[in-house]
Amino acid sequence: MRVLLIGANGFIGRFVADRLLADPAVQLTALGRGDDADVRFDLATGSPGALTRFLDAVHPGVVINCAGATRGGARELTRHNTVAVATVCEALRRSGCGARLVQIGCGSEYGPSQPGSSTPEDAVPRPGGPYGVSKLAATELVLGSGLDAVVLRVFSPAGPGTPAGSPLGRLAEAMRRAMQSGDGELKLGGLGVQRDFVDVRDVARAVHAASLSAAQGVINIGSGRAVRLRDAAAVLARVAGYGGALHELDAPPGPLRTALGHPRAEADHVPPVAYPYPDGCGSWQQADVRTARDRLGWRPRINLEESLADIWMEAACRI
Repeated sequence: MRVLLIGANGFIGRFVADRLLADPAVQLTALGRGDDADVRFDLATGSPGALTRFLDAVHPGVVINCAGATRGGARELTRHNTVAVATVCEALRRSGCGARLVQIGCGSEYGPSQPGSSTPEDAVPRPGGPYGVSKLAATELVLGSGLDAVVLRVFSPAGPGTPAGSPLGRLAEAMRRAMQSGDGELKLGGLGVQRDFVDVRDVARAVHAASLSAAQGVINIGSGRAVRLRDAAAVLARVAGYGGALHELDAPPGPLRTALGHPRAEADHVPPVAYPYPDGCGSWQQADVRTARDRLGWRPRINLEESLADIWMEAACRI
């Protein structure tokens, strides 16, 4: 089976590539904007016609799209998360390859949910920020394309390679700085948020399973368990061997990208943010993952402590 992987150099894409390369039945071709891609192509600016000609030449059986942007303004997010997917869908419709499409969506498409609840795939999406809106628009394009397609809504990926700007990445960096400076007290904000963390290697297993399955529509990929960021910080401290005190700032929950371990010297220069949470998901999010179990035969295997240990190993290397 020939697989075309788009976005192989991203956080999720790298692990999807590793997973596919380990399958002797898969012939992998990587398409992306970087020099190390097998084929260089920018989905946000390239034409569907050019991509169609490439699809007809390579003739993949599966196209996996892990590309996209998580940060930036509404225009940039729309270009990389929505326009790019429109290009993929149109190229596949024009192509004679008949490839199956596996699109990586995200839990931010749902927006805020009721604390204590698990979000199923048939929940009405109400994204709370431009990132979730751009990803939801991409999902609707895929579902309305008429293609053999499945969208995996990945909740909060974690593990090795976690971006430094993510909540868990910020936690690890704040702890690294505290240990490096010998600070016996670490003050953090926004720790009341609860998210459904799933290891990126488990996500890669789900993508692999989806590429081989006949499942269509939307499938949630998560752990099925919300974890308070405060509890994740305590686990990370134990993993790191940090013996100092963890104190939560009394300020109301603000953007995690500025609250978590934000250097005091920058405190007066925090830019205004339109949404109380960067992902637009409010204080709680937890996936209902029964569909992934029933239709993909997939369950998460790696617990959060192992994911945090890998995050810390990478952070500790910067000491």
